Amino acid sequence: MARRRGATAVYGEDFSFVNPLVKYLLFFFNMLFWVISMVTVAVGIYARLMKHAALASLALDPAILLMVVGILIFLLTFCGCIGSLRENICLLQTFSFCLTVVFLLQLAAGILGFVFSDQARGKVSEIINNAIVHYRDDLDLQNLIDFGQKEFSCCGGISYKDWSLNMYFNCSEDNPSRERCSVPYSCCLPTPNQAVINTMCGQGMQALGYSEASKVIYTNGCIDKLVNWIHSNLFLLGGMALGLAIPQLVGILLSQILVNQIKDQIKLQLYNQQHQADPWY
Repeated sequence: MARRRGATAVYGEDFSFVNPLVKYLLFFFNMLFWVISMVTVAVGIYARLMKHAALASLALDPAILLMVVGILIFLLTFCGCIGSLRENICLLQTFSFCLTVVFLLQLAAGILGFVFSDQARGKVSEIINNAIVHYRDDLDLQNLIDFGQKEFSCCGGISYKDWSLNMYFNCSEDNPSRERCSVPYSCCLPTPNQAVINTMCGQGMQALGYSEASKVIYTNGCIDKLVNWIHSNLFLLGGMALGLAIPQLVGILLSQILVNQIKDQIKLQLYNQQHQADPWY
């Protein structure tokens, strides 16, 4: 009985197991990503409405992906915000469970991408070839491809001859285009002190062999260049992956701590209610 009196002395009516620091840290943590989610959805809607033609030609519409990801983050952080503010165990556990699932899915995707690297390479090749086919369909897609080829010093997917996939650059005899057998100017080797860009520098390059064409344009494909870039920037990519993982782990940890504190607080309240009439308490 003496221990029961001690419990009353330690846990008074004003005592709470819920730590305000944990509670509001989790709230503002979710509020930050809640705002980010709204910006993501807004960017996705803008891209869908204003850049539809360019994005629709890709295998997966980035605008739709942005909107879906933004909505999911919005719903997830909403559970975290309201759950932490109202000390709602159900919402907090939903938040923690969903965040754990997302983390595990990202981890699985990274492992599968490493294990099945050949299949991933094939998918990237398919996306690039599809973009080549629609190169002239939209100025934004065209600028995106030109930027990639200049940035990675490459041309086409596997090689510069991949540009025959495009109806304007196709090398077939019945192609009436003035760009027949050519490649975009972004494939051309940079010329020192060039004041005006020569947009016709890739004229007829597909008709030349590798040794001759390499004097004027990049002959290596962008897929190999991309793979080499990934291999040479593994630490950077690892840091980015860690940067994505840490906030998720912090969210899971804070939500679980808060859930346990709320459960302890509920137990304390029940304990006090059950024994408030007992003179020994």
